[in-house]
Amino acid sequence: MSSHTPAPTTQQTTPPKALAQLHGQDSLVLTITSAEQPEGGFLTLRGTLKNTGKGTAVVPAALRGNEREIVKNGQSLGGASLVDFRGRKRYYVLRDTEGRPLTTTGLNSLKPAESVPVFMQFPAPPASTRQVDFYLPQFESATLPLPR
Repeated sequence: MSSHTPAPTTQQTTPPKALAQLHGQDSLVLTITSAEQPEGGFLTLRGTLKNTGKGTAVVPAALRGNEREIVKNGQSLGGASLVDFRGRKRYYVLRDTEGRPLTTTGLNSLKPAESVPVFMQFPAPPASTRQVDFYLPQFESATLPLPR
């Protein structure tokens, strides 16, 4: 018998490096960890929404934006947008054929220290675009580098 102790695994013990961290109201923090642009003409942002406060945080309804088509589909991150200032274009969250936003939905409240994975899909900016500014109602804005 060997007294060899197996080495601890390092499988995902460190969180992915953040592309941006945005602070919102009620101690909510949105961390964007990836921007993926596969073939197909869309850009997917992934990350986490976390309650850093000591009490339960209600996810604001304003995060879904105010477009009638998105609002009728319930709570979401449908109010997010990207702005390419050099190309002078704004990109909104994509919708499916029934008008539902292609983003995380069903966000109501987060308990203290609770974190949930989130995603948002947008039309892909042109290949020449190297960065965009990200906006979400009631959160700080952030400049994001784009994969190329």
